[in-house]
Amino acid sequence: MSKYTFNLPDIGEGIAEAEIVKWHIKVGDVVAEDDQLADVMTDKATVEMEAPVSGKIVAIGGEEGDIIAIGSMLVEIEVEGEVDAEKLEELEASDAVAEASEEAESDVKNDRQDAEIKEAKSSSPANPTARTETEQVADAPVASDSPATENAGQKVLATPAVRKRAADLGVDLGQVKAQGEHIRHSDLDAYLNYGAGQGYRPAGSVQKRDDEVIKVIGMRRKIAQNMADSKRNIPHFSYVDEIDMTELEDMRADLNANRGDRPKLTMLPLMIVAICKSLPEFPMLNAIYDDEAGIVTRHGAVHLGMATQTGQGLMVPVLRNAQDMNVWQLASEIARLAAAARDGTATAKELTGSTLTLTSLGPLGGIATTPVINRPEVAIIGPNKIVERPMIIDGEIHPRKLMNLSISCDHRVVDGYDAASYVQALKHLLETPVLLFAD
Repeated sequence: MSKYTFNLPDIGEGIAEAEIVKWHIKVGDVVAEDDQLADVMTDKATVEMEAPVSGKIVAIGGEEGDIIAIGSMLVEIEVEGEVDAEKLEELEASDAVAEASEEAESDVKNDRQDAEIKEAKSSSPANPTARTETEQVADAPVASDSPATENAGQKVLATPAVRKRAADLGVDLGQVKAQGEHIRHSDLDAYLNYGAGQGYRPAGSVQKRDDEVIKVIGMRRKIAQNMADSKRNIPHFSYVDEIDMTELEDMRADLNANRGDRPKLTMLPLMIVAICKSLPEFPMLNAIYDDEAGIVTRHGAVHLGMATQTGQGLMVPVLRNAQDMNVWQLASEIARLAAAARDGTATAKELTGSTLTLTSLGPLGGIATTPVINRPEVAIIGPNKIVERPMIIDGEIHPRKLMNLSISCDHRVVDGYDAASYVQALKHLLETPVLLFAD
């Protein structure tokens, strides 16, 4: 028998550490070569670590949520015989890790206190007349045909605090069902909430859930850190304007009616075309700000981040060179990237490198939003829901499809005038959609 220490390999350029987000094994488990050991997350992606050899797990390098350095022990495996040293070198040098996306969570239930119960057990006075009136009432036997089943016909065990509270509420403790040997405050709460101990929940009531303690790890931790860094370091300001989307909606319907075998268009591809066509005059918005170096990089290409809700939290896959795509190509790429983000197959390259982000709540809509900037970008655009409302045009009332458009900007590098001017330019294109297809 010998032991093989599997150290966390270098899983990405420039990566110094990784977070353990999910263990697939525990100490004592027997694993075969290539079995899943753990999911670890770097700043760029979640990767799956596999067993380099077969054997028994004798030690692990940390708990879920721990951050460990590259080169430190991930697991120690007890193997049969001696492991070939040359084989180990090949195993340690290999990059056989598959990308995955899974967030672990641990549920912890609160233990209930028993201190008052011990007091109740030892609080049987020798002189019955010395007992309080509340205690005598609470300990009185209950008839066997009472709705309460647990306490009928026997002494009720409860702490003085519970007895006093019941007396103040006018509750007969003989009617209260105990979950344990003694009636506690939680039992009294259940009696009060569920309709005076009738044994059923009233119509329309919602069952009380236990408290949950969830460790913030993996993707949720990354999101929390990124949002906190963005709000802490960036002086945000937001601007909202109303846009008449009626003509664009009509054009979208016509395009879909004649699309053939091409993908169905949502509003997003058309909006992205408008964003890309209006950005050249406002280069300060398609930019990255390195605040430590004091450098703003204004990008010529539009690498548009698409905020996407997944089971692991909010992810931002990137539409690279969006300015070079037509509406049909954009529709296909949006669908592909969103699916990859949701099923965990998006690569690190597909999740990094955006220069501007578009975030939409889709059918959830909302009247107006103030989205948080995806640092180190300097702006984020948020279309809201389209609502049909009356509008006065040339003195007459017309039904129009209106939408509020939000933009949040980094006030260190973008002025309010620039943001408002850009939205006006974007509004002009969206309200005159034929211009989207004009050279």
